[in-house]
Amino acid sequence: LLPVLEGLGLLHAAEVFHRDIAPDNILLPDDGGDAILLDFGAARRAINGRTDGFTAILKPSYAPIEQYAEAAGLRQGPWTDLYAVGAVVHFLLLGSTPPPATTRTLADEYQPLAQMHLPGLSTGFLAAIDWALAVRPQERPQSVAEFRAALCGERAAPQPQTLAMALSADTVDF
Repeated sequence: LLPVLEGLGLLHAAEVFHRDIAPDNILLPDDGGDAILLDFGAARRAINGRTDGFTAILKPSYAPIEQYAEAAGLRQGPWTDLYAVGAVVHFLLLGSTPPPATTRTLADEYQPLAQMHLPGLSTGFLAAIDWALAVRPQERPQSVAEFRAALCGERAAPQPQTLAMALSADTVDF
C-alpha cells in the first residue's frame, strides 16, 4: 500500500490524478517487490486547479461520486484517488467492494471496517480506510500525506459524519 501511495503522492504533486485505481491496475511482482500502479489511460492533469473538464471514466465499485458527473461542487483531486485506494483495500480485506458511491448518496449501507474488529488490523488503520471511503469528498483525506499519517497511526482519522447529521445542518452541499 505504501509504494502505491508514494507514487500517487508524486502524481498529485504534479496535479495529475490517476482516476482508475482498482486491483487490476496494481501489479504485485512475483519476486515480492513493491506494488506498482499501472494504466494511466484515465489520468488527467488539473490545469489551474480546474477539474470540471474531466471525462467520466470510472469503475463503479471503486469510483467516488465526483467521477460520475460534472458539478461545480464536486471537483476531483487527490481525495478522488484516495477513495479508490480505500475501495481496493476494502476489497483485499473482505473480498467484496464497498457499495457503489451512487447508491451510498441515497442510502448509505456501508458498514465501517473499524466496527468489524478484523484480526491483525488496528482500529486506527481500519478507521483510516473508512475515512478514505467517505461519500462526501470534503470528508475524505485531502492528501496522500494526510491519509498515510492516519494509516500509520501518526494521526487519528476523523469520526465519520452520518447522512442524518449532514441533513440536519443548515446547508448541505452534495
